[in-house]
Amino acid sequence: MFEATAAVAVSVVICAYADRRWPELQEAVESVRAQSLPPLETIVVIDHNPALLELARRGLPGAIVIENEEPRGLSGARNSGLRRARGAVVAFLDDDAIAEPDWLQWLAAPYAEPEVLGVGGAIEPRWAGERPAAFPPEFQWVVGCSYEGLPTRRAPVRNVIGASMSMRRDVFELAGGFQTGIGRVGPIPLGCEETELCIRARRRRGDGVFLYEPRSRVAHRVPEGRTTWSYFCSRCFAEGISKARVSSAAGPGDALASEREYVRRTLPAGVLRGIGDARRGDPWGLARATAIVMGLALTTLGYVAGSVAEVTARARKRDERRSPP
Repeated sequence: MFEATAAVAVSVVICAYADRRWPELQEAVESVRAQSLPPLETIVVIDHNPALLELARRGLPGAIVIENEEPRGLSGARNSGLRRARGAVVAFLDDDAIAEPDWLQWLAAPYAEPEVLGVGGAIEPRWAGERPAAFPPEFQWVVGCSYEGLPTRRAPVRNVIGASMSMRRDVFELAGGFQTGIGRVGPIPLGCEETELCIRARRRRGDGVFLYEPRSRVAHRVPEGRTTWSYFCSRCFAEGISKARVSSAAGPGDALASEREYVRRTLPAGVLRGIGDARRGDPWGLARATAIVMGLALTTLGYVAGSVAEVTARARKRDERRSPP
């Protein structure tokens, strides 16, 4: 039984950049078409790829296909989709994710409450092969999925996760769009653009709230290339850099509030669980515990490197302003 759904028109935006993910993009669009709550429109934004743009215009009937009018990257593509969207709520789905038929129904329901600024859903990994036994669930954010430590029922959160999220259109009118200096550009594994936007929106409207609704589910494809130790390490380091950029833009208080709780509670519990699993005969338990420790160390290292880069960039800009013409 669904809770009362807000009488709200929802535009769905899907951003894509890679030819090789064309089959996944088709599946994503088809999953939106099959929603129990039909969207007002489905907008596909192609990020600076003329061949894919032409293919999508021919091969995605019923979808509105446009090109990214901003600098290359996910933030710019999302902003381009926002400008085209007509719905009171704009939902975002990754191009390699498949939405459950009731995905949009659960995302839309909380908007009956006026203080709700945005709603995000659960993102479950759809592994290309077997789930790596050494991969800790606490680090599923590495592959763009929900992770151990998130609420198990609808609850307020600092920010929604980009692969499956929605926001009121007037949030963007109030706070602006996604910052193009933050977030993924092509295959470069940066992120956190939605985190910075959610923090900015909450500062503009102090009574507003973002919610996590785990009953709204999508399956996010995880290719084998993202199950390697090298990708895990690079993604953790890049996440640290991304957090440093958010801290520079929003201040470390809000930028790291959720992370402090995650480091204080979720990660130690995961390490202890892995050690306990190893003692009970699971040969991969110790590997999962080690991955948690290494992941935290690499993310911290990336944050330090990113913070130094931000300080250096600000100093350079100050020097340029002071230099005589």
